[in-house]
Amino acid sequence: MDAKRKAMDGALVPAKRPRNELVAVNERDGALLQSGMQRLSNLEAPIMLLTGHEGDIFCTKFSPDGKMLASAGFDRLIYFWNVYGECENFAVLKGHTGAIMEIQFSTDGTSLISAATDKTMSLWDVDVGTRIKKFKGHNGFVNCCSIARRGPQLVCSGSDDQTIKLWDCRKKGVLQTFQNTYQVTSITFSDTSEQIFSGGIDNDIKVWDLRKNDVLYRMRGHADTVTGMHLSPDGSYLLTNSMDNTVRIWDVRPFAPQERCVKIMQGHQHTFEKNLLRCAWAPDGSKVGAGSGDRFVYIWDTTSRRILYKLPGHAGSVNEVVFHPEEPIVASCGSDKKIFLGEIE
Repeated sequence: MDAKRKAMDGALVPAKRPRNELVAVNERDGALLQSGMQRLSNLEAPIMLLTGHEGDIFCTKFSPDGKMLASAGFDRLIYFWNVYGECENFAVLKGHTGAIMEIQFSTDGTSLISAATDKTMSLWDVDVGTRIKKFKGHNGFVNCCSIARRGPQLVCSGSDDQTIKLWDCRKKGVLQTFQNTYQVTSITFSDTSEQIFSGGIDNDIKVWDLRKNDVLYRMRGHADTVTGMHLSPDGSYLLTNSMDNTVRIWDVRPFAPQERCVKIMQGHQHTFEKNLLRCAWAPDGSKVGAGSGDRFVYIWDTTSRRILYKLPGHAGSVNEVVFHPEEPIVASCGSDKKIFLGEIE
């Protein structure tokens, strides 16, 4: 079903209720009649489909204010979409000459960073839609990037060239290079931006101290490549997704016990495609979501580790799942060139 198509004025369309009774829905004003489903968000419809990409979509992110969504992937383009109304695509950013592997908004939402297989990263001005800066220095695919939550405009990147690089958006060249022994596939800053967490094909999560320029400690437990990581909203826990078909939560507070893995979630799958499937926290920390190769969107309860949602719709690997910053909305993007926005309770 094309979620963007508007019905004729005043057209009545059937909506299924839990007891399979049909109720009339007036689509003209978007309001469901009293007898209908309870709407949970300001989305135009409970599920919206966004199409336009010409290749696999590897990454998607909500802007910090929740009004727009960015997506990127194999077609080397970054698309900007409105979250509300008819979810129009209002801008396309060009510049990369390779597939875009990861994108991240800055905390204030004014800029966006992208990492690509053309061995570069780019910094974009979100309001103007132009590239401000190009980061060159890696000798291999740049698989992942992260932007510091606070403090100076620091950016870090991980690459197939087995290095992690630290950059300052206001300066030329690389600030620091950390030499890893294997390809780096996922990366993020700590809450204070004094450390960088990295994951790669050696299965270990390494914590790099920016002042010591060395590994502070390692977190072991994953049995295959770490494909995605996301720091919890309060900065105390790290969420990781791995090709061993587990999503794990790690305690990354300074004086945590040695056994830092506190939760393991299962159910989703990594398939033969070997995509870098990302993961994300809900803004309140109560839920986590992850991409899966079996075409479903998985969302777990962080306390009980139970699967809350296994959402269908995609016709290809789901590469990233993200939560809206303010409303009960999830976005997912996949290798089927589609993005879905949907309400959850």
